[in-house]
Amino acid sequence: MLQRMAWLTAATALLTTLGTAPAGADSAWQKVGGDARSGVSGLAYEGRTSSGSGVNVLAVHDNKGSGHKRLSRITHWEGADGISPITWTGPEPVDLEAVEAIPGMPGEYLALTGRGIVYRLKVAGPTATVVDYSPLPAIGLGDDFESFALVVQNGKLAVLWADRGAGADRPASLYAAPLTFAPWGQPQFGTVTRRDYLAAYPTDDGTRHISDISVTDSGRIIASSAADAGDDGPFDSAVSDAGRVSVSAAGRVRVTLAASPSVLGTFPEYKIEAVECLPGSTDALLGTDDENLGGHVRTMPFCEA
Repeated sequence: MLQRMAWLTAATALLTTLGTAPAGADSAWQKVGGDARSGVSGLAYEGRTSSGSGVNVLAVHDNKGSGHKRLSRITHWEGADGISPITWTGPEPVDLEAVEAIPGMPGEYLALTGRGIVYRLKVAGPTATVVDYSPLPAIGLGDDFESFALVVQNGKLAVLWADRGAGADRPASLYAAPLTFAPWGQPQFGTVTRRDYLAAYPTDDGTRHISDISVTDSGRIIASSAADAGDDGPFDSAVSDAGRVSVSAAGRVRVTLAASPSVLGTFPEYKIEAVECLPGSTDALLGTDDENLGGHVRTMPFCEA
């Protein structure tokens, strides 16, 4: 209890300095898994529920063993969540860390592993089928990926992804590139650019400076960061306004990262690994992978244009 109070006091002090309100009350989180195989490593928007009061999202899990679940569907609305498994058909990935819907291609998604393999999927009901897969370009020595986002501007598609980084001596590396697809479905990447990024919070030695990213319609990059002391915690995380991305009519991708990222909210005791801006809303759906403590989701109004 004393440790929890110390975390909350530190988080409140930081956000008071930044002129924002503290976030992360326990009552706002909704549990979607109770063990280490149920944490949420990434989220992708599927669509609204028939009533319009909730959303369906795909969640990836960073499991590594054969036969372990890789993908689930979460139906999220205030007060409760429904979770159903999705059967993975095709080559089995190891350590899925992010997933994103492909704009303009209903039912199709890209999912990313920690070592940088991108899987193109078709999802229909309770089944996900692998169409093709490909490694990311320009993988750096020691890169460990947890984030992936697709951007459409001026009719052109681009992709952002990041090595998570580790503490003050290893900033995150945010990569960006134009994206197209071969006729047989394989993702194809254009010229890659790279930027270093240090999170403003948490500041632990092992901080993952980027644990996920999402991009608003106007090009704001919303990034989560997280600290993990082990499979039983303690955990800590934040969501920040990390910068902007633009894609020109010629397909050129430009990323400008904030020298001093603006912290939008801190979340002591939770390890956020998924951030998904929900279309038609200013809300971000946040997901956690709290290792032995399972996974949680909640919404926060972080995706204003």
